[in-house]
Amino acid sequence: MKTFLEEVNEKINGVPIQRCYHCRKCTAGCPMAFAMEHNPNRVVKMIQMEKREEVLASGTIWLCVSCETCITRCPNEVDIARMMDVLRQMAIETGVGAKEKNILKFHEAFLANIRMGGRINEPTMMVHYKLKSGDLFSDMAMGIDMFRKGKLSLISPRTRDMKSVRRIFEKTRQS
Repeated sequence: MKTFLEEVNEKINGVPIQRCYHCRKCTAGCPMAFAMEHNPNRVVKMIQMEKREEVLASGTIWLCVSCETCITRCPNEVDIARMMDVLRQMAIETGVGAKEKNILKFHEAFLANIRMGGRINEPTMMVHYKLKSGDLFSDMAMGIDMFRKGKLSLISPRTRDMKSVRRIFEKTRQS
């Protein structure tokens, strides 16, 4: 049976996270570290210490915005953003879900939008998310203001190569 560390490394399919020597540059650059219960460096340490349940139940893995600041700062090129993505997927697969109230619903709306057109169409994604979360009108005024200022486009370009997008989603189902 694989250890938690081996399982995460296999799914990351890149630089093994044990290359991290805990310099904390990932945490220092993370724009969301202030809101996380465990900073990115601590999550790596928890994986190394085989704390599977604690990591997968943590809200931290759902707060990562995948900006990739961590990997650009890491002297060993440990891909923390990819690790967080893998951990979110593992949490979904094991039925743990998301600790944060509507983050999983947002995650699902985001992926459904990418699957549909290969790119994000903000209005379509917002409608999908709002319907899933049940929070239909709390920020409608802001959305209208953004539309009036030209910050939201009703029509976004579709990816020309939708076959590649489908292959990516198919590949993730197989792994």
